[in-house]
Amino acid sequence: MREQLGQLRLLFALLRPYRKWLGLAVTGVVVAAGLGLVFPRIMGRLVDVALVEEGSTETLDRIALLLLGVFFAQAAFSYLRIYGLSVVGEGVVADLRRSVHDRIVRLPVPFFDGRLTGEITSRLTSDAAVVQATVSGSVASALSQAITLIGGVILMIVLSPLLSLSVLTFLPLVIVGAAIFGRRLNRISTEFQDELAAANAFADESIASLRVVKWFTAEDDVAARYARAIRSSYAIALRRARLRALFVPFVTFVGFGTLAVVLWIGGRQVLEGRLSAGDLVSFLLYTLTVAGAIGTFTGLYSQLQEALGASRRIFELLGEAVEMPQLDVAAVVADRAGSVRFDGVYFSYPGRDQEVLRGIDLAVAPGEVVALVGPSGSGKSTLTQLIARFYDAKGGSVLVDGVDVRDQDLRELRTQMAAVPQEVQLFSGSIAENLELAKPGATAGELAAAATVANAAEFIDGFPDGYDTVVGERGVQLSGGQRQRLAIARAVLADPRILILDEATSSLDAESEALVQEALERLMRGRTTLVIAHRLSTVRAADRLVVIAEGEIVEEGTHDELVAANGLYARLSARQLVG
Repeated sequence: MREQLGQLRLLFALLRPYRKWLGLAVTGVVVAAGLGLVFPRIMGRLVDVALVEEGSTETLDRIALLLLGVFFAQAAFSYLRIYGLSVVGEGVVADLRRSVHDRIVRLPVPFFDGRLTGEITSRLTSDAAVVQATVSGSVASALSQAITLIGGVILMIVLSPLLSLSVLTFLPLVIVGAAIFGRRLNRISTEFQDELAAANAFADESIASLRVVKWFTAEDDVAARYARAIRSSYAIALRRARLRALFVPFVTFVGFGTLAVVLWIGGRQVLEGRLSAGDLVSFLLYTLTVAGAIGTFTGLYSQLQEALGASRRIFELLGEAVEMPQLDVAAVVADRAGSVRFDGVYFSYPGRDQEVLRGIDLAVAPGEVVALVGPSGSGKSTLTQLIARFYDAKGGSVLVDGVDVRDQDLRELRTQMAAVPQEVQLFSGSIAENLELAKPGATAGELAAAATVANAAEFIDGFPDGYDTVVGERGVQLSGGQRQRLAIARAVLADPRILILDEATSSLDAESEALVQEALERLMRGRTTLVIAHRLSTVRAADRLVVIAEGEIVEEGTHDELVAANGLYARLSARQLVG
């Protein structure tokens, strides 16, 4: 219960920016609900005038006009309620999605290592939609039904205390039933959202990897795996439906049973002359109104439990620590020359006991080109990720420009770096938007200059839309060489002191490789460069080679020196494959 109250406080905190609209909506709710309570009393008066008092038609006319006036006023305030709550609900869910996405992009890399992308994006879609439905509809409905319930009970007591006692006897049954069903519904709803998130995650992966699926004609297998995930979520949805199916008839039976009791007791009172026919009609309408309010409350309680289940996952995500905690006093680096040093660095990935790096000692001078060579899995890529603080060393220290990276402002540190990976990551927008990622607001001249350095200007200018050409998801509408050259142009725009290259030419044809290699040589001039080397041609161009095996530096020197040493590098070099 304490956890649920905490979640409710967080949900209601989202309403603060929309207090004015919420106030207008609440006014509409209160007045519309209050007018709804007037209707049964007027109907009772109408019955007495028509059947008992045998009043004039003028009296009936006045009562009918009064009813129309009540209905019109109720409709006007209902409009205010619906529109005001729509503004609040849409605003809250938009704010929530912005907050969740903002937190996601600021989370550390290790957070994503153990989670599926589709599972995370499900928080932005299905979970947020559940919360929106609660905020924009359920909250107002709860307030309206509360007014209706309390007001209806008071007016029932005024009309007939005896009949009211018979009605209120059944109320505890509904309350206890709602509590029991609600707890179970909360648990099942949370389970359903988790299962649906897993299914969404697999769907996201299968769509993103559709070409791989088709290469291996694995459509049937992928479709079957997704179908199994959906069947699992469907089974949970059926359990939730069975629970609702039990609860709604229970409430309905109690409500109509109460109505039968009222008719029996009230009819006897009318026959005995202790209650007018109009008062009985009014009481019956108030009974239906109160029963409807109770029934609506039980449905709202179910929706609230579903929203709490969905919001729990959202708030868990929002509660994750970001990777850029503000340092009380960040180290000031006066000279950004681009030196890198590893001092006795040990590292193992979170959740794994095996050490990936063991006592690495390595210094890279400003402007030096160092090639990291070694078998796959030896720790080459891990070294470069420690420089950018995607991970922190478990032992020893990583220094950039003579200062431990953990003592530097992370944002400022990363502005000194750029990377050209082997698998280029592009967004689905235009070429210009992808380049501007490195320098927001870059001018057309700056984009053209960077593209020229990267040997990309020619093919970009050849497109009808030029820099506005849409590249497709992950750059699928471009060739491998074109994607690599855009990645190089992006790095040129960043103008880094330190450059990380993950052998950007290893998967290209000869013509594309020549263009990319030429662009890389321009990019590397005057910059400290670490190259994760896969090909002999790249290694020969480096100032120094560092050979890594099983997380340790085993050899270091130039190409000729290491070949002459006849060690691991010589064996790798003889195979023309250097990692």
